[in-house]
Amino acid sequence: MKFLISFLLLAEFGLCRSENLLLPLKISTFNGSGEGLIDKRSSRQGGISLASQSAGTVSFYSMLNNLKGDVGRGYYLEVDIGTPVQKMNILVDTGSSNFAVAGAANSNIKTYFKPKFSSTYKSSDQFVLVRYTQGSWEGELGTDVVAIPKGPNGTVTINIATILQSEDFFLPGINWQGILGLAYSMLAKPSSSVEPFFDSLVKQIKIPNVFSLQMCGAGLSLIGEEQASPAGGSLVMGGIESSLYKGDIWYTPIKREWYYQIEVLKLEVGELNLNLDCTEYNSDKAIVDSGTTLLRLPINVFDAVVAAIKQTSKVAEFADGFWSGSQLACWMQGTTPWSYFPKISIYLRGENSTQSFRITILPQLYIQPMADVGVQLECYRFGISSSTNGLVLGATVMEGFYVVFDREQKRVGFSISSCAVIDGSPVSEIAGPFSAADISSNCISKRPRTQPALWIISYALIALSGITLLVSVILLIFPCSHRNGNGLTDDSSLIRHRWK
Repeated sequence: MKFLISFLLLAEFGLCRSENLLLPLKISTFNGSGEGLIDKRSSRQGGISLASQSAGTVSFYSMLNNLKGDVGRGYYLEVDIGTPVQKMNILVDTGSSNFAVAGAANSNIKTYFKPKFSSTYKSSDQFVLVRYTQGSWEGELGTDVVAIPKGPNGTVTINIATILQSEDFFLPGINWQGILGLAYSMLAKPSSSVEPFFDSLVKQIKIPNVFSLQMCGAGLSLIGEEQASPAGGSLVMGGIESSLYKGDIWYTPIKREWYYQIEVLKLEVGELNLNLDCTEYNSDKAIVDSGTTLLRLPINVFDAVVAAIKQTSKVAEFADGFWSGSQLACWMQGTTPWSYFPKISIYLRGENSTQSFRITILPQLYIQPMADVGVQLECYRFGISSSTNGLVLGATVMEGFYVVFDREQKRVGFSISSCAVIDGSPVSEIAGPFSAADISSNCISKRPRTQPALWIISYALIALSGITLLVSVILLIFPCSHRNGNGLTDDSSLIRHRWK
């Protein structure tokens, strides 16, 4: 999950050269880690499915701007929980499946849910532990009623986890107290039998099995005065709101229903094709995740993208720390560096598998403003990072598009977001269709292991290591302990207990 931001530390001034210009550059250290679906007639352009203009009059006006953004920390929704109502801000995350809310005091949050004060709360007497790429929490599973003031009408009884302990989950300065996982039940903890929030919403309120997201943080500084005025956004539950996008909606199939896993065919930096085997882009998985800050790329892909940016950029001499995320690049105020960097295009499989379409992000989305440092400098970070667990289209990409999660038809749609504009110019593009005849019909070479399977393997290896260590200790102390017949000394017992 994932939305993480650290403190800004500055180093000495420097200059960055290119073949054509000299830019005043400073590198500074950064330790970072409606009721019913709108009627859309599906039209076909060369076999690519896209949505035409709405033929109906249904509006999701009440859901517009129901999200607020902690820039760099996620987008959250106001939710009413329990009886009487306890209001909480809940992070919207398409990369997980549990609805969880703080159930105990934490120094980084202002309030938390108190189950004992809700007459409709029922404990399930189940322990739940959830780990993310960074951060984790544990707590108790139960059920309660929830309502969304700027959402579908009605209340829903849902599974809710109260977070009793956490590590690196509630970050300093955040304005949310829980997380709303919108992915499939396969990711739910402690097991897939725990029905996720949106499944309950669809069943109980009878809305279509579709939701869509607009995240309006493009161009906002991640540190600075803008934080006092949070970014906006919209989570439309039950359909598509035509005022939130421009042009057509292009769809790519959901390849597997756990995360929102899709298939990436190729990447281009400027007009330079990376020319990697398409399985490289889908190594482990390729997913759409609103709870991840950056565009995350498998290591080989990331290295190729950085090399291509260096080759095509007008700024050639960045320190390695800028690309790794440990340093910022700073220019004198009034200098906008975006024109020095290339566009990045991601080609996705169309619903007609022989064709593709591309989504393109301009540098304004991946060269991200961080702060005014008080010495006539404006600093930026690199909004792309390497990943060991797959390709993730996070906020860096999603802030450029209106994204439709059409679970009913097992597809994810992309269109130009009406708010993806900086200084009057759009910062994202969509084009197609393109032939995929020169690309493998299946770029997902192996089915990734499910998280439960990985846990089982991990625990088995830990147990094996523990047993091996225990046997080693026994063998070491056996000459001293065979007389009393118990085979263990106090020290070896302590080690054994640590491994449990």
